[in-house]
Amino acid sequence: MEAVPRMPMIWLDLKEAGEFAFNAAVKKSAVSVPRDFEGCSTLRKYLGQLHFLQSRVPMGSGQDAAVPVTWTEIFSGKAVTHEDIKYEQACVLYNLGALHSMLGAMDKRVSEECAAGAFTYLRDHFPHSYSVDMSHQILSLNINLMLGQAQECLLEKSMLDNRKSFLVARISAQVVDYYKEACRALENSETASLLGKIQKDWKKLVQMKIYYFAAVAHLHMGKQAEEQQKFGERVKVIYFQSALDKLNEAIKLAKGQPETVQEALRFTMDVIGGKYNSAKKDNDFIYHEAVPALDTLQSVKGAPLVKALPVNPTDPAVTGPDIFAKLVPMAAHEASSLYSEEKAKLLRDVMAKIEAKNEVLDQFMDSMQLDPETVDNLDMYEHIPPVLMEKCAALSVRPDTVRNLVQSMQVLSGVFTDVEASLKEIRDLLEEDEAQEKKLQELLGRVPPAPGSPPGLAEVSKECSKYLELHEKASFTNTELHRAMNLHLGNLRLLGGPLEQVRAALPTPSLSEDDKQVLQNLKRILAKVQEMRDQRLSLEQQLREMIQKDDITTSLVTTDRSEMKKLFEEQLKKYDQLKVYLEQNLAAQENVLKALTDANVKYAAVRKALAEVEHKWNTTVQTLVASYEAYEDLMKKSQEGKDFYTDLEGKAAKLLERARAACQASEAHRQQLLERELKKQPPPRPTAPKP
Repeated sequence: MEAVPRMPMIWLDLKEAGEFAFNAAVKKSAVSVPRDFEGCSTLRKYLGQLHFLQSRVPMGSGQDAAVPVTWTEIFSGKAVTHEDIKYEQACVLYNLGALHSMLGAMDKRVSEECAAGAFTYLRDHFPHSYSVDMSHQILSLNINLMLGQAQECLLEKSMLDNRKSFLVARISAQVVDYYKEACRALENSETASLLGKIQKDWKKLVQMKIYYFAAVAHLHMGKQAEEQQKFGERVKVIYFQSALDKLNEAIKLAKGQPETVQEALRFTMDVIGGKYNSAKKDNDFIYHEAVPALDTLQSVKGAPLVKALPVNPTDPAVTGPDIFAKLVPMAAHEASSLYSEEKAKLLRDVMAKIEAKNEVLDQFMDSMQLDPETVDNLDMYEHIPPVLMEKCAALSVRPDTVRNLVQSMQVLSGVFTDVEASLKEIRDLLEEDEAQEKKLQELLGRVPPAPGSPPGLAEVSKECSKYLELHEKASFTNTELHRAMNLHLGNLRLLGGPLEQVRAALPTPSLSEDDKQVLQNLKRILAKVQEMRDQRLSLEQQLREMIQKDDITTSLVTTDRSEMKKLFEEQLKKYDQLKVYLEQNLAAQENVLKALTDANVKYAAVRKALAEVEHKWNTTVQTLVASYEAYEDLMKKSQEGKDFYTDLEGKAAKLLERARAACQASEAHRQQLLERELKKQPPPRPTAPKP
């Protein structure tokens, strides 16, 4: 796969700048940057200087020195104006991300992590109401696209470097995860309306890539299985089969994509197809191992090896010297950065605890395999499934279905019997004729040859043997047809009858009051688990929003340097209540999971019983549907049987007439021979009387 052609990547347009009462030369050089890494450096410097400026001059929204800032919105092309220097910063930051995305889409395949970092910083540190192209939904979409493309670049390099198959599979699986997040955003109706015409193109490309990189992941899982000595042969077949299926889905979604995409798909198809065919052939003819189901094998967990590179607008290595250093003391700015770091540290500590608990919870729930929505499936048994209702409706307008089938089979049986009788009579005639021949031979000692013997018996015997052979073969088919009819007849009568009888024929679970109580208790605890998850997520979002809005710059300007630490401590106390709520939520998890474990133990017997009933229910439904679908085939085969036996009956009747005539002629011929032989013999001598 190291030689596979590269897939195209999505890149974003840069915003166009409008009015901003700033130094014209600075403004021009900052918004008309070259499309290269020098342009990225210029944008970073400009962003940093804007940050320095706004920390000293009141140019924010509603402040005394605020001036109009105008930029063009990407999707609509409309000019959007805000009297806020942070709007200028946000647009520059957007262009920094867009330029990195443009460079990342080029042959060098770099900068995607930088683009993700710029969009992440923009999403987390600036208002989302400035313009549509900088809304929370669009920025989140851009972040996932850039992370996915960054992981895709890493995947390309890993394949070129011939990394281990399992690592390549995990890297590819993570590409799929990022693109799935992006696809979910693209499928959101609000996001789609914001993007406009490009939404369909992006969505089609991302969906195709999801299937394509899923195929690559399973290809390398299969290659890993090849490298294993134990169980490798049977496992790789199913992985290669899955890879082939997913690649075929990608090919379907790739219609209209550029030739580079088609080349990559063709190349990958050659690799996966060859692997699958070879593995299947080896297993079929050499190893003969049972191929397991895909869902019984190890799932491919993504390995996120890329991240959004953080943006620090005040990094002197990027921004250069502060051109506004003489306007205000830097102490306030430095203190603000320190406070931001304290907030970031607080968030990191809390998130580490949340992620650790979430990982334990996810692993526990995966091992339980409990879905709150389908933990009992009792509602399923209250209704006839749609597929069965469709068959019942079809039979309700054809009330003669069963009668027609029975009559057709009866006619077939009648013709079958007639043919059998005719052939038996022919065989009896031939056997009788043969017996008479033997008697004549015993009487005369031989059968003298005589010209003019009746012809036709040999031909009759030959044809009779042929018809008997045909009849014998057809008799087996006829028996199987009757067996199939008897198998499906009861089901067809059931489907054509009242719906109440159909519903009564479907198995239903019989739960005791104790069983129902066990179910209710389990569902209650599962609801508690979900409630705990939702509360945890809500508290996390509140904490993030609170940290994002927490700006104490005004306080820092008027605070003495020696009092900065005390001010930080006082300001950070505002997060204590949220932290307490989160700690309580995290601490409750152990008790909730213990209760769920106990409930699941009691649920085991009920779960087994429900699974058995569900299996019987599905089997019954499938059997009834199969009977309906077998009706037309039975009617067709019955008609074919009637046609066959009608034809054979005509032939047998004619042959019977010929047999009768031939046997009569043969009998007459024997009489002639007997008379002729008797005439040739001398009359008996007179004997002397006995003394």
